[in-house]
Amino acid sequence: MENHETHGAEEMVASEEESHPYAFHVSGPRNVASPNWRDLINSSWKDENYKRTVIACFIQAVYLLELDRQENRTQENGLASKWWIQFKYKVTQVLTDERDGSIFGAVLEWDRSAALADMILIRPSGAPKAVLALRGTLLKSPTIRRDIEDDLRFLAWESLKGSVRFKVALDSIKSVAESYGSSNVCIAGHSLGAGFALQVGKALAKEGIYVETHLFNPPSISIAMSLRNIGEKAWNMIKSMVPLKTSGSQATNDVDDDKTSAVGLRNWVPYFRDKTSIGLKKWVPHLYVNNSDYICCHYTEADRIVDEEANEENVNCTNTSNGKVAAKLFVMSKGKQKFLEAHGLEQWWSDDLQLQIALNSSKLISRQLKSLHSLPS
Repeated sequence: MENHETHGAEEMVASEEESHPYAFHVSGPRNVASPNWRDLINSSWKDENYKRTVIACFIQAVYLLELDRQENRTQENGLASKWWIQFKYKVTQVLTDERDGSIFGAVLEWDRSAALADMILIRPSGAPKAVLALRGTLLKSPTIRRDIEDDLRFLAWESLKGSVRFKVALDSIKSVAESYGSSNVCIAGHSLGAGFALQVGKALAKEGIYVETHLFNPPSISIAMSLRNIGEKAWNMIKSMVPLKTSGSQATNDVDDDKTSAVGLRNWVPYFRDKTSIGLKKWVPHLYVNNSDYICCHYTEADRIVDEEANEENVNCTNTSNGKVAAKLFVMSKGKQKFLEAHGLEQWWSDDLQLQIALNSSKLISRQLKSLHSLPS
């Protein structure tokens, strides 16, 4: 009788797992095959679509690690593991928030043993040795308080450096970069997690450590940014009200001196930035945004502010540095979408996904990268 009940309970658990909306076979990618021996010849990881899909799946796994924890699922019946086993990776480190014990990130490393079992003798070209994946906000009672606290931190200050999660994530990616080399690791996040990944990536670039970075629906709205924009508009309005030319030779000389000073400043600033922001030339984050997602859509706004004295010099400079791309911006737009659909992670592995590389210059990307050495504490 007892064995029959145990067997019945196991069947019930298996049935629940099979039908769960977050089960890999239910909501995961449909046309992504598991790595096999053919990847030794022609690696799937060289395909940008494949790479984006797998990395998005790793982030989904982090969401599910926390949900498994909250719902008391074990490693045997948990939902998370299916989202990395498929791609021959394993979780080697779980990042937890000391404030509430919630899981907000994980380090996934290439699982050599699992690969060898399928006759994959070496790691396919382009496959990272380790990926640090960071989740976004979970609207569940055990974690919502700390998630929202960090959301508000970004909204108010446009910085997440004051959060305990920032230091944990930074220390973690530094550790794996030291173990495997920065070219063999990457960091990725969705929503709030993308905000952390962006700022951790910038902090590493400042130290001369350049890691591949993938940002899904990164936050682009903050009170700090809004106030800054209001301040810029007010300053431009004041300048427009003040006449540039006045009578008299002294006034003419003053104007000439101003022009000379402006040219001198322009000549000095690029030199300063070349000396201190060399990391900008080597760090190229990948941003994935949806035009219908009001949280990240501001990354697609063009930078149309061009210096009157140096038109050709400044056009399209926000995404390049001496001819080198500073960020890759991919935009998905299906027309008008509901917010939850436009902000969701699942869209980034959907079969009908059509992406396009966006504008040559993005005002927000430019400002984010220029702030590499001046992030507020």
